[in-house]
Amino acid sequence: MNSSRDVLFKQSGASMIEVLVTLIILLVGLLGLAGLMMQSQRSEMESYQRVQALVLLQDMVGRINANRTNVASYTITNIGDPADGQPAAADCAASATIAARDLCEWSNALKGASEQQAGLGSAGTLVGGRGCITYDAATSIAVISVAWQGLGDSAPPPASLSCGAGLYGSEAMRRVVSLPVRFATLTAP
Repeated sequence: MNSSRDVLFKQSGASMIEVLVTLIILLVGLLGLAGLMMQSQRSEMESYQRVQALVLLQDMVGRINANRTNVASYTITNIGDPADGQPAAADCAASATIAARDLCEWSNALKGASEQQAGLGSAGTLVGGRGCITYDAATSIAVISVAWQGLGDSAPPPASLSCGAGLYGSEAMRRVVSLPVRFATLTAP
């Protein structure tokens, strides 16, 4: 009888070790799940910002298309900066020309003026959103670009897309969407 009692005492605590190993495996799995959720939220925010940039890009394309005879008046660099000299949203209507009003409204949209949150300022806007428009009269091509700061490093945009260059600390943090648009020069017969 002593031999069976010795076997029982030698195996005491084995179930406790099994429970601890199970808890460690569970904790590692939960940490992995938390990391996956954080990466998912980061990717969702990057996607949201890209959609916002595309909406702002198409907005300006539509504005220029509606005033195509004055497309050269839309040329601008890094609009959307808080110090870009554009008036506040309420003052855009007082702009002298349609192009100036369009640029003022686009600047305010880039700054997130359309959605304000008490105590927090602009909500739902691009992080550091900037807009650039270039126009080549020889080819009648306007290039409209929107740049913003990403949440993490990725491949930097091509050097030909200079909108927002040098504003975000690292070129790997800069995101840019761009659209070249050809505007026909129509003349009367």
